[in-house]
Amino acid sequence: MTQQELTEYNLGKSLDSLMHLDPRGYGVCNILYHGAYKRAGMPLSVYGARHMITHIMPGSLVYIITGFVLHPYNRAETDGPPGALVLARALVRGFDAKPLLICPEEAAAAMGALLEVAGIPYRADVEELKHSPPGAAIHTFTKDPQKAASEAEKLLARGRPSYVIAIEAPGANEGGVYHNALGRDVSALEAKSDVLFAALQKAETPSLAIGDLGNECGMGALRDTLTRYVPYAAPGGCSCGCGGGIAASTSAEAVITATVSNWAAYGITAALGYLLGRPDLLHTPELEDRLLAVAAERGLVDMYGEAIPAVDGLNSTIIKSIITLMGECVTNARTHEEKCKTWFAKTIALGFFENPG
Repeated sequence: MTQQELTEYNLGKSLDSLMHLDPRGYGVCNILYHGAYKRAGMPLSVYGARHMITHIMPGSLVYIITGFVLHPYNRAETDGPPGALVLARALVRGFDAKPLLICPEEAAAAMGALLEVAGIPYRADVEELKHSPPGAAIHTFTKDPQKAASEAEKLLARGRPSYVIAIEAPGANEGGVYHNALGRDVSALEAKSDVLFAALQKAETPSLAIGDLGNECGMGALRDTLTRYVPYAAPGGCSCGCGGGIAASTSAEAVITATVSNWAAYGITAALGYLLGRPDLLHTPELEDRLLAVAAERGLVDMYGEAIPAVDGLNSTIIKSIITLMGECVTNARTHEEKCKTWFAKTIALGFFENPG
């Protein structure tokens, strides 16, 4: 193992720990992390960043799918869109990429406002996006299951991406039913954007999915872990009577978990900033403040249905603290490369990290 490899591993573990901080103490985030880490074979933050670096073509289209509509409020939630915008910002800055943000109608106004907050140039549609300097556009995807496949086909004909990301986007189970966290059928509320995700997978487009429960698009890759340990996920375990459980059927190549899906996006961008030597890619507490305020103003709601600057029942104070610590981890990893070279060499020589787990 080299000093660089040791730094990446330990920085990644620190970022992962922050992504999976469990203030509520309910444990599901640690269950998901165990399954995702075993599958990736390395810290998830670094794995996600490296997967993006390997597969995203500079200047190319990237699809980012997000937006879960909450029952009984019929409004999109604050988990997902802010993380999607932070990823889009890093893609535009770090890859000259052109993100197309795909969401339900309920999230579109907020997504447009968040683009402005993040400083990402707005493009009217995928056609303008393709032929303009790096920026982002928004596409609202249908809720009609009969129209989803044809809409996906038409969108892909207009612009095929080099990469697709799903972050806190609804994912149907094997029977085509979409569930919320309590196992209720919310199919009528949700955009059928996982049909687009599946079409891209069929076309062998590299994919990354972010989720915090297992009912999200792409999380089917963790099916064994989900059905064994996550409430409502086993076949017959949901409360709607469909018999399928909440586990999504779509399976992404790279699966990244977190306590709150947004936090995974923040950890991945921190790892990108380190790996690319681009601290300007990192998220900041100040930007998070603005994103959450605007998200609430434009109608996105916390998991309890309140239009407040909070995500999954957690307020901005703890979220900004996590973002601050992520930034400090990256900064310190860089500043100590030379200062602690001798310590690195002696630690590596003693063999503990020959097979890190």
